Amino acid sequence: MTTVPTVTLNDGVEIPQLGFGVFQVDPAETQQVVETALEVGYRHLDTAKIYGNEEGVGAALKAAGLPRDEVFVTTKLWNADQGYDSTLAAFDASLQRLGLDTVDLYLIHWPTPEKDLYVDTWRAFETLLADGRTRSIGVSNFRAQDLDRLASEGLATPSVNQIELHPYLAQDTLRAYGAEHDIAIEAWSPLAQGKVLDDPVVTDIASRHDVDPGQVVLAWHLALGNIVFPKSVTPERIASNFASLDVTLGADEVEAISALNRDDRIGPDPAAFN
Repeated sequence: MTTVPTVTLNDGVEIPQLGFGVFQVDPAETQQVVETALEVGYRHLDTAKIYGNEEGVGAALKAAGLPRDEVFVTTKLWNADQGYDSTLAAFDASLQRLGLDTVDLYLIHWPTPEKDLYVDTWRAFETLLADGRTRSIGVSNFRAQDLDRLASEGLATPSVNQIELHPYLAQDTLRAYGAEHDIAIEAWSPLAQGKVLDDPVVTDIASRHDVDPGQVVLAWHLALGNIVFPKSVTPERIASNFASLDVTLGADEVEAISALNRDDRIGPDPAAFN
């Protein structure tokens, strides 16, 4: 089985660089889809309360029977649950749905700047970490100014920042911020919901390597050091995405894909999403 490279986070926790996401996976399908991913070799699962499928992820983990320490599990706090006490309660509920005693990574899903609750929320995250209920704590969709705010409050540096990132939204500024502050970057919507797969630059590189365009884009993410977790419900695509680990791009090919950036978002703007 192909070995998945790991990234060591700023707290010493190791996370598999390629994982499996379940955003928009039907809760009724989630268990079977995740079981397929685990059979293929994925050992990193990314879910969230708002996805409505934490139960399916937990059921798949139970059915697979893998040792708990062999699978890295991430879930996320939804916006309506922000605030110190409500965060602790929401975390308990996520654990119950997953059927787990701990998670490996817990994320604030969005900063929701108008609510101005993410500082108190982050203090609750620090409590969960200190209590050993999560191995690592991070954020999602945070801008540089949101991260600076946590630092100015004297709070712990997040281990990761999960952001929309793909060849059409390369996020150079946030990636540089992450590198400077030792915050790992996770990429959601890594294929821009398929929009980048027909790009001539991508298809030309795929032809040269005799692989599919999706594998090329995922190999680009891995070459940049991004942690990435493509989503699919099709067994063939689940396996194909995993095989991106075997694709090695040249430096010129990585640069050519990076040059496709057009600051084009698929999802909401974190500055305005509340």
